[in-house]
Amino acid sequence: MDVITAEGLVKSYRSRKSDVRALDGLDLTVAEGSILGLLGPNGAGKTTTVRILTALLRPDAGRATVAGLDVVRQAQQLRSVIGLSGQYAAVDEYLTGRENLIMFGRLYRLGAVEARRRADELLEQFDLTAAAGRTVKTYSGGMRRRLDLAGALIGRPRLLFLDEPTTGLDPRSRLAMWDVIRERVRAGTTLLLTTQYLEEADALAHSIAVVDAGRIIARGTADELKSQVGGERIEVVVRERASLPSAVAVLKRVGGAECSVDEHTRRLTVPARGGAQGLVQIVRELDEAAVAIDDVGLRRPTLDDVFLALTGRAAADDAAGAGQASGREDATPVPAERDAQRSAA
Repeated sequence: MDVITAEGLVKSYRSRKSDVRALDGLDLTVAEGSILGLLGPNGAGKTTTVRILTALLRPDAGRATVAGLDVVRQAQQLRSVIGLSGQYAAVDEYLTGRENLIMFGRLYRLGAVEARRRADELLEQFDLTAAAGRTVKTYSGGMRRRLDLAGALIGRPRLLFLDEPTTGLDPRSRLAMWDVIRERVRAGTTLLLTTQYLEEADALAHSIAVVDAGRIIARGTADELKSQVGGERIEVVVRERASLPSAVAVLKRVGGAECSVDEHTRRLTVPARGGAQGLVQIVRELDEAAVAIDDVGLRRPTLDDVFLALTGRAAADDAAGAGQASGREDATPVPAERDAQRSAA
């Protein structure tokens, strides 16, 4: 059963120079108890989608329901059953970590005792107990992100929206965040996760929707999306340029496909038919052909590979320009929106 449904969502932002259409007829569904990864570069429409689905923003056209509630007509009811962690930590710098969580609990209408108990549980879960009595303005960026996610979880929401939750986190903190997310889904929470990291979507999401220019341009599992750019590939860097013809013959014979050759870097690329076994066979045959190599390995498609195949450009090229072009897509939430993120009343 789908607990999130969006049909034909349209949202435009007006500026002095021009109008920017952040969403251009976006359709989306999320099944109950699953994780959907919303993947795309900055400015693609991810944050606008999240803000509409969490009743922070009204669409210009289209409709959406979350947990059976209309995001426009039943916004107040909707906020009591969802949790949201946005791109920017919605925490009060002048309160302590514990005071922030207790405040969030009270906004979710928990009793005073229950709010304190939940705050202590989450502080321990997110490794913030030692810093619980410090004001948040003394926290690092990673600590603020963890506190913000803890605040989103304090009311045990049925649906959780995470907008690029691990951006700026160190690898250890990112892995810890992934564990928390998996635990919530095992407990029955449905999750919509926006990210620019294919590996994050690969590790967490049951399904991935790729958004660009305000529309869903592809959907499937991580493996299905990777298959659109050829799946795994074997890359070989030959030591001597004169050995390229012999190396190409080996890769074509083993890979059974056209071999891509970059003569400048002496790099050869072929689809990885047979995976690791194909790699072993290529290394063996290159050795038998007396072809010396500087590097060899299996390469999985990256987010840039997927976007290059789907849109004709790399995601990294959009990261700076698209966010600026949209004007609002990745802007810091205005104060009213910050308040609404935590409002459950």
